[in-house]
Amino acid sequence: MKQRITLLGATGSIGQNTLAVMATEPERFELFAATANGNVDAMATICQQYQPRYAVMADETAAAALRERISLLSAKTEVLSGPQALAEVASAAEVDTVMAAIVGAAGLLPTMAAVKAGKRVLLANKEALVMSGQLFMDAVAHYGAELLPIDSEHNAIYQCLPAEVQQPLGHADLASAGIHQILLTGSGGPFRQLPIAELASQTPAAACNHPNWSMGQKISVDSATMLNKGLEYIEARWLFNCQPEQLQVVVHPQSVIHSMVSYIDGSVLAQLGQPDMRTPIAYGLGYPERIHSGVQPLDFMQIAELTFMPAEPQRYPCLQLAIDACWEGQWATTTLNAANEIAVAAFLAERIPFTAIAQVCDRVLQQITAGQLSSIEALINLDQQARQLAQQHVERVQ
Repeated sequence: MKQRITLLGATGSIGQNTLAVMATEPERFELFAATANGNVDAMATICQQYQPRYAVMADETAAAALRERISLLSAKTEVLSGPQALAEVASAAEVDTVMAAIVGAAGLLPTMAAVKAGKRVLLANKEALVMSGQLFMDAVAHYGAELLPIDSEHNAIYQCLPAEVQQPLGHADLASAGIHQILLTGSGGPFRQLPIAELASQTPAAACNHPNWSMGQKISVDSATMLNKGLEYIEARWLFNCQPEQLQVVVHPQSVIHSMVSYIDGSVLAQLGQPDMRTPIAYGLGYPERIHSGVQPLDFMQIAELTFMPAEPQRYPCLQLAIDACWEGQWATTTLNAANEIAVAAFLAERIPFTAIAQVCDRVLQQITAGQLSSIEALINLDQQARQLAQQHVERVQ
């Protein structure tokens, strides 16, 4: 029997790579539903090729345009729209697995809907844990969902962990399992060797020119600031129940070692591979089996060197903001994520310089009052408050 997949964020880079992996073994997978924000052309192509039962667009205008396109293609897909429809296709009884790949805070509610329905959730949406870490992990345990991390770094860590840490994900005692430290690797982005004085003049095109990975604009900018690594640091804290001394970021420019786990006996286990998201996606789709991803194994005779270095706070202030926020509380990580989304959008629109991204985030964090967040509704309210403050600071930068 085929595994039925709901693909949240089908037109993004993770979504497209997921479809590529599914296409390598069509007898194993069936696309039940696909969702997108506003890319009607790409979604129409998906509907024509994969014939999902449902397609969900973020708003009714995009949905109407997609219905018109589908009627010309003779596809049988039913087109829906809005947040409620996203939650419905994520939690539908027919669905086995949900790929959570919607970028940004918009992915939180449908991902949580999949968790509450007890689905296997392949987590590629950082914000689910950055915004709601403890609430999210508690929900996974309460509703009996199966969580598999898809970010290349977290997937690498997961593969290097013993079974007793993998199974109660987010609740295991790392020290009792003999683990000394989790080493989270990052490439350092396109500005790793650029003089710090030149960072302010960098353009969106330069920031999106990642040396190793092919990604969307927002995540590419986050890689350039290393806020992306900061969000992954926060995710790792919740996924693997880390203490501050058990988690370290290491700059590894080649992106060959995707992350490592250091054990108390001196052993270090690392997961290596091409910088290609199809590998961790295939791991999640096939788990516990290994399936074809379409990615060639590493040729070690072609690897010139593997190098490592610390992440400089002066070069990557956004990373330091994230590390600090991680241990300050859920209010801080939710605030930082929201402010960063607004600041990155302003930078991509050429409204603020590259270095102002960190400035906007820092100023918003200083304005938000620390507090306990005990519900998704409270998190969303804080998210909106932080966005409004960030917009105000963007205007002041101008």
